[in-house]
Amino acid sequence: MAPLAPRRRPRTTEHPVDEVLPLPRLALYGFQHVLAFYAGAVLVPVLLGSSLGLSRQELVYLINADLVTAGIATVIQAWGFWRIGSRLPLVQGATFTAVSPMIAIGQGAGGGTAGLLVVYGAVITAGLATFLLAPFAGRLAPYFPPVVTGTLLTVIGITLIPVALQDVGGGAGLIGTPGYGDPSHLAYAAGTLLFILLVSRLGGPFLGSIAVLLGLVGGTLAAWLLGDADLGAVDQADWLGVSAPFHYGLPHFSLFPILAMVVVMMITAVETTGDVYAMGEITGRPVDGETVSRALRADGVSTVLGGLFNSFPYVAFAENIGLVRITRVTSRFVVVAAGLFMIALGLVPKAGAVVASIPHPVLGGAAVAMFGMVATVGIQILARVDLKEERNALILAVSLGAAMLPTVVGPFFERMPTELRAVLGSGITLGSLTAVLLNLFFHGFTARRSREEIDWDALAEPDAPANR
Repeated sequence: MAPLAPRRRPRTTEHPVDEVLPLPRLALYGFQHVLAFYAGAVLVPVLLGSSLGLSRQELVYLINADLVTAGIATVIQAWGFWRIGSRLPLVQGATFTAVSPMIAIGQGAGGGTAGLLVVYGAVITAGLATFLLAPFAGRLAPYFPPVVTGTLLTVIGITLIPVALQDVGGGAGLIGTPGYGDPSHLAYAAGTLLFILLVSRLGGPFLGSIAVLLGLVGGTLAAWLLGDADLGAVDQADWLGVSAPFHYGLPHFSLFPILAMVVVMMITAVETTGDVYAMGEITGRPVDGETVSRALRADGVSTVLGGLFNSFPYVAFAENIGLVRITRVTSRFVVVAAGLFMIALGLVPKAGAVVASIPHPVLGGAAVAMFGMVATVGIQILARVDLKEERNALILAVSLGAAMLPTVVGPFFERMPTELRAVLGSGITLGSLTAVLLNLFFHGFTARRSREEIDWDALAEPDAPANR
């Protein structure tokens, strides 16, 4: 009797997004995401805390609370459970769109911790509204054709590049001072960017995948050796700091602050939709209305947690979308690892202080590449759009012009009411809304192919990503 042939194992069809990499690479790639995320993460609590007159100790607490909540939000978004979370490598961070409304709400309530309580009441309610409205927002996916999503991503990248350039000059805090634009700042930024480019070009697949991490570490080390990186805050920071719910007291719920924050979250829903489609484009994973709904539910849950744990509204961070595009490491579990690192940094202030010591010019040099990559993804999508058709060309042209208005002419909308400034004061928001509304104006509800009917796998095939 002939021996039985061994059974062949079925071929796995695991998508690269769902691949669990070896632990050392998960940790390394995850920490790279944290470094790319950190500067933007601490900016929101710094701006809000300074505007409301919080003490230094309270400001440090806000930063730690933000890191812990952002880490939890990132795990929810990337890992996903039930119908919550896109299950894409999206890092969650506090949205800049909410900064001006939160400052206005807090100052209107008297500033200090009393103002924070009114802010948190509005944040919790807006998070609940986002969660409940997510299924309806997901049904709008067919009205985000490539001309809209390509324009959204191009707008996001182009309007964020000036933020990176501010860091290149020394940081927003130095604007207007003699130190801003110092040649040494430009040298650190250029050196960091050049180092990233050289590693990406000459370092091979593995080193290329951590080029941004190596650039940030190398730039910081060079600045420290030359006496331009201050590590004094590390000695002053505590080893352990726990963010407790309702640290400042029970939130206060006021009607008009709630309405303003709900408007902000509805605006950021447009940005989240563009981010989800961008990550689908980069990773080659098809995205549909249900994916968008799950991402928005994660935004809603994370924002509620932000209000409970003394933090802020949360959306996907464009810095990290650009990082995925540069490194081509598409595993969502890398981002889960980044979320766990954020939680650890928030619970160990001394570790967070080490990361915070990265000089602004070094961060700016890396951010130029990452934000530019976000715009590049948008341009890749627009390359598949018939821009010879006048309506499509107008959607792109007018949206870019609208996005540049608050980006280039900062004080343009200062005299507008707070609710309008939330819409008009952000280049990303204004450009994105312009693209969506113009698409509805030109194409309306006519019979057009929805995104679900487009063969995105075929489109992504020439440039399919691969984990390294």
